[in-house]
This record gives sequence, C-alpha cells and structure tokens, in this order.
Amino acid sequence: MSSDSRSTPARTVMVVDDEPRMVEAVSMNLELEGFQVLGASSGYEALKRLTADMPDLIVLDVMMPEMDGFETLREVRQISPVPVIMLTVKGEETDRIRGLDLGADDYMTKPFSPKELVSRIRAVLRRTETPAPVPKTEIVIDEELSIDFSRRRVVVRGSEVHLRPTEFRLLYQLVSNAGHVLTHESLLRRVWGHEYRDEDHYLWLYITYLRRKLEEDPKRPRYILGERGVGYRFKDFNRP
Repeated sequence: MSSDSRSTPARTVMVVDDEPRMVEAVSMNLELEGFQVLGASSGYEALKRLTADMPDLIVLDVMMPEMDGFETLREVRQISPVPVIMLTVKGEETDRIRGLDLGADDYMTKPFSPKELVSRIRAVLRRTETPAPVPKTEIVIDEELSIDFSRRRVVVRGSEVHLRPTEFRLLYQLVSNAGHVLTHESLLRRVWGHEYRDEDHYLWLYITYLRRKLEEDPKRPRYILGERGVGYRFKDFNRP
C-alpha cells in the first residue's frame, strides 16, 4: 500500500465494464493502492449503485452492450457530478472527445498501465476535491464580460454562462495572469496536474470550450489568445 493511501481517507471507486476479468484486474490493483472498489457489469447496474453507494469516482468503459458508456455517462450527469474516467479503444479520438463533451473528467485508452490509472484517479480526485484559490472581488473585463471567481459566476453579454469545474480552473489561471503568455506545459500542470504536462490535446479542447462560451466569434477570439507553439494568454484588461 502506498504512503498516499495511508495518509488520506480511503476513496471509493466504481469500475464499470461488461468484462468480468477487466473489473477484477482493475479492482485488485486499486485495492492494493488503498481504494475501496465497487464493481458493475452494465450501465444500468452502475446507475443503481451510484445512487445507493455514492462512489467518489467512476471508471467507465465505453464499449458495453445495451447501454454503452456514453449513454451511461449522460444519465450519470443528470443525477451526479461524480468524477468519471472513461476507458476507450486505442486510437479512437472521436470517442475521447465525445466523452469529454458529455462531461467526463478524463479518459484512458486500452490497453493501459495499472500504475497510470491509479495516477490519473488521484489526479482527478485532487482536481475535483480541491477548490481553486479565488480573488475576493468581481473582475469586469469589459462591457461584455465579467467574472466573479468567489461566486463562480461568469456573465457574457448580460447572460450568465455555466462553466464546468475544469473550464473554471483554466479560466482562473488565464485571467490571473492576464497579459502574460502561459506555456502549454504550465497550464496543464496548474489545471490538470503534473501527470498531464504532455497532454496538449486536453488544453486545446478546453480552450475551445471556453472560447465557445465567452467569445462572440470563437474563430476570432478577443479574450483568449494563442501564441503558436508556445501557449495562451488572456487579454490584458488592466490596460486601455
């Protein structure tokens, strides 16, 4: 058992897969790392166990009969914000993007290393359980955008928009460093954790999400600006 599992309360992970061998193998490795594990062989069983047992995180396979992982995730998001890591077939980028669009917190491709799965689970739990530090006052970017980080409230052109936790953390890092370029690696470490420092596609995807919600024309952004091959910066709203 690792030192991390001894120093923190045990977290409960639900593993959802229609292959019993996969559930057994993943469960064994997680239990060795100090997690409590629940197993579910279908999306329907996962939804029942979610409401009854309230796990701290779900590891969810995409390819399942009757109710696949996407349908299950959609139903999960109707009733719970529980973190979800999806398991996809190697090379299926459309599956990964679809999962994140539906509200997954992370994904891994099969086959995967048990140690990497444990690392990703811990990173997702840290990210979702530890709130980002927030400024005490509302920030007025301009007449079309204002942000109140203490209340987690973003108003765009007079209407409040909903940001998912990861989007909110990314926006916080960008706005807190307005006018300065943050490298891809820096943003990945600050928002997702050091385990993700080489996962540029996460950053690109969530920058796209933010631009869709904040920018009048996401293809010609005014707030979130890219520096090709380097990183991103938020417009310097402190200067005219």
